[in-house]
Amino acid sequence: MTTTEQNPFSPQEIAEEGIKPEEYAEIVRRLGRHPNKAELGMFGVMWSEHCCYKNSRPLLKQFPTTGPRILVGPGENAGVVDIGNGLRLAFKIESHNHPSAVEPFQGAATGVGGILRDIFTMGARPIALLNSLRFGHLDDAKTQRLFMSAIAGISYYGNCVGVPTVGGEVYFDSAYSGNPLVNVMALGLMETEDIVKSGASGFGNPVLYVGSTTGRDGMGGASFASIELTDQSMDNRPAVQVGDPFLEKSLIEACLEAFKTGAVVAAQDMGAAGITCSTSEMAAKGGVGIEFNLDKIPARELGMIPYEYLLSESQERMLFVAHKGREQELIDIFHRWGLQAVVAGTVIAEPIVRILFQGKVAAEIPTDALVENTPLYERELLTKPPEYALEAWVWTVDSLPACDATGIETGRIWKSWNEILLILLNTPTIASKSWVYRQYDHQVQNNTVLLPGGGDAAVLRLRPLDDIPNLTTKAENLKSGVAATVDCNSRYVYLDPYEGAKAVVAEAARNLSCVGAEPLAVTDNLNFGSPEKPIGYWQLASACQGLSEGCQEFSTPVTGGNVSLYNETLDSHGNPQPIYPTPVVGMVGLIEDLSKICGQGWRNTGDLIYLLGIDVKSRSPQPPLERGTEISKIELGASEYLAAIHNTIAGKPPRVDFDLERRVQKVCREGIRAGWVRSAHDTAEGGLTVALAECCLSGHLGAEINLGISTTHDLRFDEVLFGEGGARILVSVSEENLEVWESYLQEYLPENWQKLGLVSNSELGLQICTNDNHDLIKVSIQEMSDRYDLAISNRLAIYANT
Repeated sequence: MTTTEQNPFSPQEIAEEGIKPEEYAEIVRRLGRHPNKAELGMFGVMWSEHCCYKNSRPLLKQFPTTGPRILVGPGENAGVVDIGNGLRLAFKIESHNHPSAVEPFQGAATGVGGILRDIFTMGARPIALLNSLRFGHLDDAKTQRLFMSAIAGISYYGNCVGVPTVGGEVYFDSAYSGNPLVNVMALGLMETEDIVKSGASGFGNPVLYVGSTTGRDGMGGASFASIELTDQSMDNRPAVQVGDPFLEKSLIEACLEAFKTGAVVAAQDMGAAGITCSTSEMAAKGGVGIEFNLDKIPARELGMIPYEYLLSESQERMLFVAHKGREQELIDIFHRWGLQAVVAGTVIAEPIVRILFQGKVAAEIPTDALVENTPLYERELLTKPPEYALEAWVWTVDSLPACDATGIETGRIWKSWNEILLILLNTPTIASKSWVYRQYDHQVQNNTVLLPGGGDAAVLRLRPLDDIPNLTTKAENLKSGVAATVDCNSRYVYLDPYEGAKAVVAEAARNLSCVGAEPLAVTDNLNFGSPEKPIGYWQLASACQGLSEGCQEFSTPVTGGNVSLYNETLDSHGNPQPIYPTPVVGMVGLIEDLSKICGQGWRNTGDLIYLLGIDVKSRSPQPPLERGTEISKIELGASEYLAAIHNTIAGKPPRVDFDLERRVQKVCREGIRAGWVRSAHDTAEGGLTVALAECCLSGHLGAEINLGISTTHDLRFDEVLFGEGGARILVSVSEENLEVWESYLQEYLPENWQKLGLVSNSELGLQICTNDNHDLIKVSIQEMSDRYDLAISNRLAIYANT
């Protein structure tokens, strides 16, 4: 066949595979012929944004990826860092957004299964899960169905497979009404002497298919994840995989046992694009080829054709390259665990993927064409910010109604600051997520030191479940632990992608520092709209620049992650509704001594309360200055207060002061390690007052706070109470350590700390007053708890009764 022969596919058939006309022409040029149906499908999934990052790869090159603790960086199934004592931690985050939009239970469940396979494929035993979730407003029935089903899917898979879900975040905003985000992060402790890589090698070595059977579920999932959602997206339910966590548990144990034999040359999870992706990526990374026979594949459905085998994303499947002559040894292990295991292919010298079916060649493509030399789009960046951002940046606090020490007028109704606080605590984004995490088994494996809701980051004990070859300290004598967090304030990123992305990294590091952990490394999940639209690409490019700078400033290299683009919903009129740009950062940190950590709740009555960082009297400069000249201050722009109370999305997010951030975080960590700091909590959404309330609720104790200002002070009280800004951490310290603590603060954080008050008994609740003894806030623990703890469950109860 030559390229002059008639195209066997219509433009619609090509478009249905996610391939552009110019890309199809390039496929024909590379093959020297038109592809067949199976080959077209292979190119469709491998050239999708989900697999080849054709719009984002040029931007990802700026990320820092190396460091003294980095053992494996981007390019493998997961990143790996050295955490001392011969221990190595594998970790990764990935998305399952589109599947969760059309089939939330299975979409979220298989998102958990997929990220776990990335971890144990490296030779690591999964020890923890975290998730970062975004949904529309909870007063919408469709959102409630998506939300409850996705949470059920996460808990089902994680609980059944026996890996604790120890932390995460959940945001609610109308920007995600049609396109929820489900990002899942996993951590694992390496159990093998050598890190298992994915590059095939050794001509003649057998290629093994192991795990579950192959069916038609998940067909074209990678391509489905690389297009906008439409009113017809429910028709794509076959693109959503169906998971079996009990089978995955067996697969974990079988794989780890197999890796320890030394018989495995390489391993690859069959995730997105299934057999197509695993065969082509293993071959390409090893600089070899793979011949693979579909007749050997155990199928769960009759009459499957090559196209279906190759594009199926059936779960719990792996591909191994074994040392020749040792394949039966591996097959026996998988059979013992009740799993499928067959020799289905061979490593060959010619760098191609050759697929056989019923004695014929069903597909034959150069590996480079599928994996390495894929389309790459370097798009033109806007020369100035888009109109929506410029309009938002014009906003100033002068646009708000005047306020005084008693409250503020909102919607022609005067509300006290007490009422404002209770409204914010009842906002689902701020409110307790206990309804969510109570469905997760967060204590299985018995290594969870800080339970969900107990601190700003999850803390895990490092206790190997099996012998680790390089362990330098006996497992029972290990004192170290790891902390992990996932973070992103997407409203910040929407209003200023560059500054907002820097703030994402800063908050992740701050959360780790609040539990006493030293930030080590990052995995990121870039959730954005269409990069083919100027605004979408500007958001993506600007955020990548901010993430890169933030990771460099905190010495937290990026070890890998996931890019999820085209998160847009097309309505019935074809109008695109993109999500807020949401670059989620998953960050891990090291704790040298688990006896030196703390949570966010007050510990003891009489402890002193301090604010580290920018003091409460700092204000935004007026009028707004040019970008790059702002002073880091407390802001109402982009705040939860502005959105929830005044229904306004405008302003600029707080600018990150990296030098102050590093100093504040170091002082917090050192205070925890010295035993002076008993609790620590960063100020985030809702500002200082919400952070104080959360410390009260978490510790079941009150607080008496004097802000050091008077009712006649030239400040907006809403800025002081609810303004947001980075580099601020609330800590409590015992009175007996006052002198040494304040001496330390004066030496290492001069002029950037403030003594606010003391911890009181629970009966007094939260009391915030001025120098002239006016109570700005005076609410009981019970009043706050009624709003904070029941915000989500009450809304769901209303839905259940309709």
